[in-house]
Amino acid sequence: MTESIKTITKKVGLPRLIISSFFVFLIIASIGLGLPLDRTLTNIIRRFGMFGVLVLAMVPAIQCGIGPNFALPLGIICGILGEIISIEFGFVGFTAFIVAILISIPFATIIGVGYGNLLNKIKGSEMLVAAYAALSVVYFMCIMWVTLPFKHPQMIWPIGKGLRVTIALEAFFGYVLNDFADFSIAGVHIPTGLLMFFLLCCFVVWLYTRSKTGMAMKAAGDNPKFALASGINVDRSRIIGTTLSTILGAVGIIVYHQSYGYIQLYDAPQYMGFATVAAVLIGGATARKAKISHVLLGVLLFQGLLAVALPVANEVVKGSNLAEVLRMVIQNGIILYALTQVVGGE
Repeated sequence: MTESIKTITKKVGLPRLIISSFFVFLIIASIGLGLPLDRTLTNIIRRFGMFGVLVLAMVPAIQCGIGPNFALPLGIICGILGEIISIEFGFVGFTAFIVAILISIPFATIIGVGYGNLLNKIKGSEMLVAAYAALSVVYFMCIMWVTLPFKHPQMIWPIGKGLRVTIALEAFFGYVLNDFADFSIAGVHIPTGLLMFFLLCCFVVWLYTRSKTGMAMKAAGDNPKFALASGINVDRSRIIGTTLSTILGAVGIIVYHQSYGYIQLYDAPQYMGFATVAAVLIGGATARKAKISHVLLGVLLFQGLLAVALPVANEVVKGSNLAEVLRMVIQNGIILYALTQVVGGE
């Protein structure tokens, strides 16, 4: 019995067992406190779908050998640009959502190729450079959001210059995926379109990893010297993985914002890369290996904990700021664990 427990613990990982157990405990606690289970499950499912594509962006980055992509804000900025340009052109509804994605992909491709070339010049220091690159671009765009010549009245400040800090999407493409073919089971809302889009993206990435180019990319990440000896262009594979990660980041933030209902500008994208890295590593990935299953499990645990912990904290200590404190403890605690995983490798 003891040996079986040790085997399971070693295979699954003690941190994941603790986090999973804590997740289950919080759900049971929420039921005991009289919180509506249907509302809790609805929030978990919605967060799972809206955050999933952003975490999926970690897979090609890790597989190609650059490690967890802490520079995901580069792709996020491209996605935000696509959203704003789509709104500026007057598109609404599902059309605005699709146009935002189509506009963001060329931006993300150019940025991804440029960033991939940069990483090829500083192999071994990718994660350190990623943090500086992300911060630099985010704060550069803080200037650009004030100076770019957007004119749409629902995006700019009524007095002064520049775009607003948050832009409401209800009149544009807010909830277009969430409301597509949605239904409810026992009071639990299922955002069919949102989940289908996320799973479709997972399927496309899964198919790509099994293509000739995808297998070459993975081989370059697993063992660069052996891949080079086998005739694989390692630098090219790293650029492809970095570019795919950047594109998925751009698409992911558009999916996230349409479900959230708002676009968040200025320094909002600054730390989103840390949360996505934490999620995929919690799901079982390492700095060198990542699979779709790691994404699915990691998103469920990471976002599920946040979805359940906040209402439980509010119910336990009413009229306090404990929920926000608990959110920061949980989120940053998971990120701290994620960073130890990056260093430790397992």
